[in-house]
Amino acid sequence: MEPNKYTNSRLLFERAMKVIPAGVYGHLGPVEGSMIPPSAFPFFAREAKGAYFWDVDGNRFIDYMCAYGPNILGYRDDDVDQAARAQGELGDCVTLPSVKMVEFAELLVDTVHSADWAFFAKNGGDVTSFALMIARAATGRNKAVLVNKGYHGVAAWTKLAGNSGIAPEEIANNLYVDWNNIGQLEALISAYPGQIACFIASPYFQGNFVDNQLPEQEYWQKVRSLCTRHGIVLIIDDVRCGFRLDLAGSDHHYGFEADLICFCKALANGYNVSALCGKDELKSAASSVFYTGSYWFSAVPFAAGIATLNKLKAIQAPQRLQELGSKLTSGLAGVAAGHGIDLRISGELPMWYMRIANDPSQVLHQEWIAACVQRGVFFTNHHNHFINAALTEEDIAFTLEVADDAFRAVKKMHPELEGVS
Repeated sequence: MEPNKYTNSRLLFERAMKVIPAGVYGHLGPVEGSMIPPSAFPFFAREAKGAYFWDVDGNRFIDYMCAYGPNILGYRDDDVDQAARAQGELGDCVTLPSVKMVEFAELLVDTVHSADWAFFAKNGGDVTSFALMIARAATGRNKAVLVNKGYHGVAAWTKLAGNSGIAPEEIANNLYVDWNNIGQLEALISAYPGQIACFIASPYFQGNFVDNQLPEQEYWQKVRSLCTRHGIVLIIDDVRCGFRLDLAGSDHHYGFEADLICFCKALANGYNVSALCGKDELKSAASSVFYTGSYWFSAVPFAAGIATLNKLKAIQAPQRLQELGSKLTSGLAGVAAGHGIDLRISGELPMWYMRIANDPSQVLHQEWIAACVQRGVFFTNHHNHFINAALTEEDIAFTLEVADDAFRAVKKMHPELEGVS
């Protein structure tokens, strides 16, 4: 296979560096550690449809990052886009909210098992921050328990000591436990009696640079029991995972009920809206917090969200994503094994994490990922990937062909592996 060339991407990046800090900022950019080496990756997209995007050089990629999660049905899904266009002809950002906001909230309350109400914003970080504020308003307490290496957005309270731009006071009320460690949570509750407002975590551990971990048996039931007993608000950050495992929420998938649950990425198939759903007993506290934004009542994303949720239900999306993820990841592991490579798969299969375990330095893994990208399969390093419902059996077969060719290319760079098969 002939590796891609990125002439136009590089020229555009040079222009971007002159007028945009870092050129492409955040984890989508080439300086944040997911694109290693940067020379193997395109930096700018021209268009997208279904399971694919094309870069500004015309290279096509099967996209296993899905815009870092929002693309769940496939890019430019006809049904979602039609609903958005229909609402756009009526109005979008208007002085008053539209009927679509009420209809969307009603649909979420009917769909999400633990939801008695819904509140809309734009980003995942908007609703995780709002959830923290509601917990403090409801309990009159300040402290929050977070899981080490968890991710809840980019607000100051989500950061760590020493992060650029963060004052110590902004994270002074954060307490931390390791994932799956009930003993540490019990110890914190004993050490800070009557001071903890909330426990916030993703439904399973989705850390970067490490294997993802599922909840141990009865983990969430024990957390739920502790939170109820001590008046602590249980917040589930389902921003990344929401609707991929269970349309009723990932808390429902794992057999417990959150007090507050945060959604964003898969909520409207790329249209910009997030949602916080909660229990009735926290509705008054939510109403007491002044919280809004310039575009938070936009009707087009609400219409897109309604169409997305209805389509996810119609196609039984969690089951389809699970089946596609199982076929893809078992195939990748099998191709790797054929080359004597131990490709470890972890996490839930609709958004799996993978790493080559033969090399602790992770260089071999990065070289293989780079070779896949250069051949038209867009993976990134050290982050979970995403399946979308537009992916086909033919796409998976092509992905496995690329993975096989990429392993051969990597082995040529490593003569010590040539005898392994």
